Amino acid sequence: MTERLYYDQTYLTKFSAEVTAVREKDGKTEITLNQSAFYPTSGGQPYDTGVIGGAKVEDVYVAPDGEVRHVIDGKLNAGDAVDCEIDWARRFDHMQQHAGEHMLAGAVYRLYGGNTIGLHLGADMSTIDVTMPDGSTHLTEEQIYALEMDVNEQIHQDVPIKCWFPDEEELNALPLRKAPTVKEHVRIVAIGDKEMVACGGTHPSSAGQIGMVKIVDARPAKGKMRLGFVCGMRAFKDYQMRMKVSDQSAEMFSTKVEKLPEAIARMQENISALQRELNALRREQALQQVAGLMENAKEIGGAKLVCGTLPALTPDALRELASGLIEKGGVIALLASPKDGGGYLTLFARSADVSCDVGKLLRQASTACGGKGGGKPDFAQGSAPTDEVIMKAAELLAE
Repeated sequence: MTERLYYDQTYLTKFSAEVTAVREKDGKTEITLNQSAFYPTSGGQPYDTGVIGGAKVEDVYVAPDGEVRHVIDGKLNAGDAVDCEIDWARRFDHMQQHAGEHMLAGAVYRLYGGNTIGLHLGADMSTIDVTMPDGSTHLTEEQIYALEMDVNEQIHQDVPIKCWFPDEEELNALPLRKAPTVKEHVRIVAIGDKEMVACGGTHPSSAGQIGMVKIVDARPAKGKMRLGFVCGMRAFKDYQMRMKVSDQSAEMFSTKVEKLPEAIARMQENISALQRELNALRREQALQQVAGLMENAKEIGGAKLVCGTLPALTPDALRELASGLIEKGGVIALLASPKDGGGYLTLFARSADVSCDVGKLLRQASTACGGKGGGKPDFAQGSAPTDEVIMKAAELLAE
């Protein structure tokens, strides 16, 4: 069985070992070593990468028989003596994220009674899923701020991080945040005097090495509350990115960073006012066009067929125009209006004294033209990639 060196020698990056077994699986070479400092994927923490005997390590996992298996890009033989080196940047990043997760999960439990049930250390952001005692899936800004302050104050104090295998008597007396998921070889991680839980992962020797913990996302996920966070160098790089973006944005608005929300609010107000003016102009233009459509309307089945493509209108404005066309009686209106971003709004309507089913007509024409939509016999709405749906509907009516 592989001796797992990472339990007691977290900072070990180079070591020698003997290849104890080799096998091929799915076109890849898998080896076991008599001892290994490579961390295998488990507990939400990804595997270590690096080099074994000159071969790149592509994966490390624990097999059902308990052996640590290393997937390598190369060929080695059983009995080979190999020099091994771990990718320290990746390992230390995972150590920072994992220890930060412990502290964050501990703070959620102490402050709000939330139980962490899942951890994922992602390449850019890590997440924990939390069940709250009241079933809530949100935290307020004040609650998030309190969590961050609690964790980062301990980091600034550089509280110690201790990892060990207690005997059964000691284990039963420990104030663990939650019960261990295994019964044998239980490893405990304690951070300062506020966090203690069973964990087999790798962690720094003190909280100060985490650097900082920053919550960057909080949202519901599968009925739970999911907190996204970054630690250490990830948090520093996140701060750099956000500062660069905010500085550039402030420069664009000719204001200070702290005044950005006000500047953006003013811009949104101006855009809304301009949009209202534009909608009014488009409606006026559409009204003028509608008059021409009525003059050129064709007779079909005793009703006037008014069809055409109007300027870009809001759905409400398009419905208003259609209602105005059919209120006088004896009218079938087939209208389209371009949408922002491409495609067309479609609206079919008919007067109360006309027997045509425009809902069925819109569905048939839309299907033929790659669009969609439907509605009642007297009023239907939809969308289509082009305004050809109008011509198609007119053809169907003529048939």
